[in-house]
Amino acid sequence: MIEFQLDTASGVATYLQLVQQVHQALQLGLLQPGDQLPTAAQVVAQLAINPNTVLKAYRDLEREGLARARPGQGTFITRSLPRTDPAAQARFLESMTNWLRSARTAGLGPDDIEAIYRTALRNCFAEGAA
Repeated sequence: MIEFQLDTASGVATYLQLVQQVHQALQLGLLQPGDQLPTAAQVVAQLAINPNTVLKAYRDLEREGLARARPGQGTFITRSLPRTDPAAQARFLESMTNWLRSARTAGLGPDDIEAIYRTALRNCFAEGAA
């Protein structure tokens, strides 16, 4: 089951962060059709957010055809998203995790690491557009 996390400094609406995390979990194969999402009550207890925020996120996922609420049972994933090669994803996840550990060991904090990552991402895709 997915465990949601919030980034209060991101400027992204809370419900959109939940939707984005489901999208990412689907793209990485961490969620599959038939998997249950946490109940609104579970998410509220974990993140201390308004239940309507969770329900809004789940409604968005339903509108996209990615989830369906079953009364009295919960909300379930109904379809997956196209994935790239799972082996390539796993390889790069491991590489990125090792890089992050090295950055932390070097004394970099989350803001430093995010700035480096975002800059590298922009540079990489700017090169591809040229």
